[in-house]
Amino acid sequence: MKTIRLRTGKERSLLRRHPWIFESAIARGAADAGETVRVESHEGQFLAWAAFSPVSKIRARVWSFDEAQRIDASFFLTACARAVDARQRFDIRSDAMRLVHGESDGLPGLIVDRYGDTLVAQFLSTGAERWKAVLADALLAATGLSRIYERSDASGREREGMPLLGGWLRGSGETELMLREHDWQLALNIASGHKTGFYLDQRDSRKKFADYTKRLALQRVLNCYCYTGGFTVAALTGGASRVTSIDSSGAALEMAAANVALNRFEASRVTFMDADVNACLRQFGAEGQTFDAIVLDPPKFAPTIAHAERAARAYKDINRLACKILAPGGVLFTYSCSGGISPDLFHKIVASAAIDAQVDGYIVERMGGAPDHPMTINFPEGEYLKGLVVMRK
Repeated sequence: MKTIRLRTGKERSLLRRHPWIFESAIARGAADAGETVRVESHEGQFLAWAAFSPVSKIRARVWSFDEAQRIDASFFLTACARAVDARQRFDIRSDAMRLVHGESDGLPGLIVDRYGDTLVAQFLSTGAERWKAVLADALLAATGLSRIYERSDASGREREGMPLLGGWLRGSGETELMLREHDWQLALNIASGHKTGFYLDQRDSRKKFADYTKRLALQRVLNCYCYTGGFTVAALTGGASRVTSIDSSGAALEMAAANVALNRFEASRVTFMDADVNACLRQFGAEGQTFDAIVLDPPKFAPTIAHAERAARAYKDINRLACKILAPGGVLFTYSCSGGISPDLFHKIVASAAIDAQVDGYIVERMGGAPDHPMTINFPEGEYLKGLVVMRK
């Protein structure tokens, strides 16, 4: 077993059981991509077993802090079974859910979502890639299923020095699927959809939005970056009479319209706009249009902290424009899925945007990812999705 030794004082995060080892923390030692290494302090104390990544700034990701642990097929079988079992204890109102959430489930770089009888997996680290066949078998054993589709096409693989991959890893079949959550159904395509095919992390936010729409009788709804219409369907379920849904992807809007029809809502209640959100918000403001409820769920503006300043300006701009067209008593559901934007910073951005828009309001709730996308005590970076529910005075 190869060994890497850390610089003096760099063992502190590992002693707190944080699973990342950065390049700058390593004094000496190397290994092949994904190879398991023994991690020691500068004084030679055992710290962890980790998967080595020769090109990533995160040079090693921890599998285990137990010196007696063997990193073998049995280890991954147990880890996958533990992650799947944990979802049985969460309150998940859907037949689609995240089964493995990377470091939060002790499997760095592995993302696995379940859509009915189909698993979709992303192998985003060299360690997960090296153990891919073993992990695939372990996932099927833990779930009793027979199909896994691979969506290893996220930018994280490039940072690990690996090519983008996709296709059936185990079994075969159609890639157009359907999921059920709460009181509605939604269609998706695991081959071409975002992430693993859908944004499962917003499941509870969609239900919350439907509840607000119903309780406050919100009639005019604006869904920005609507993708395939999850929040649109939620608004219609809540009784909205008119929903304007904006996205820059024609293919996503087609599926959004199909999801409206799938849930038997009248097409006349929805206006779909293939357009730029910023331009539309400015146009609505110039025309004096207002909305009773607005959803801002943009794509990732800041993938890392290095992008935070530029992303902060983008988040502030769309929130300022949205606040201007939010009717008094109206509700804004606003989100950031950027890991480089902390919850506190996002709060400050939204507050600054509202002040510039000369709008005051109540922050009535803070939102996060659904419970099957957990943040753990030792890995706060798992909290990438954050949101605020703002009610205008």
